[in-house]
This record gives sequence, C-alpha cells and structure tokens, in this order.
Amino acid sequence: MAKKLEGTDRRRARVRRAIKVAANGRPRLSVFRSSKQIYAQVIDDAHGVTLAAASTLDPSLKSGLKTGADVAAATAVGKLVAERAKAAGVTTVVFDRGAYMFHGRVKALAEAAREGGLEF
Repeated sequence: MAKKLEGTDRRRARVRRAIKVAANGRPRLSVFRSSKQIYAQVIDDAHGVTLAAASTLDPSLKSGLKTGADVAAATAVGKLVAERAKAAGVTTVVFDRGAYMFHGRVKALAEAAREGGLEF
C-alpha cells in the first residue's frame, strides 16, 4: 500500500511534479534549508547525478559567515553554487524551492544565483 503524503511532503511533491513538466531537460537547482544551515545543489534528473553543490558548511564560506541561517549566508551560497554550476557547464536551470515559500533565505539564494549567471 502506498504511503499517504502529509503536509510539507505533499507540497514538495506537488512543486517537484510541476518542475519536471516545465524543465524540458534542464537541471534543477534544489534548495534545502534547516534552522541552522542552507544547502543548494544542481541536479540532472535524467542521469540522477549532482552537477554542483554548495552549502554554508563549505570551508570557504563557513569562516566568513556570522551564522549559516540568515539572508547573507543564503546569498553567499547562491553565488557559490552559480559559480560551480557554470564551471560544470550549466547555464540554465529550473528552480526547485521544495516545500518552502519563495521568501527570505530561499529568495535571497535564488537572486544571488541569478546574479552569479544562472538563468531560470
């Protein structure tokens, strides 16, 4: 019997389903935020591999950040993931906000990734 999805799992599944329809073969920029950190990765769903990733736990970012759970940290992660994605040859992605509203840290990460050269 299939497991019944509840709450944020249902929202995450709905967003991911819509993204896969709109992706047209583009990789997705997936965001996960916890109460203390924020993580982003560019995923190629066709091959099931991660092309680029960044988080507030990266040694290059961790020393320069006051905390991993604010808008400044999300902006730094967005710039770093855009830089790594461009190095991997990815210029266009589809943004996967997961179950989170496009607001605050998630929005700051997306805007920084756009400034870093990713198109979505």
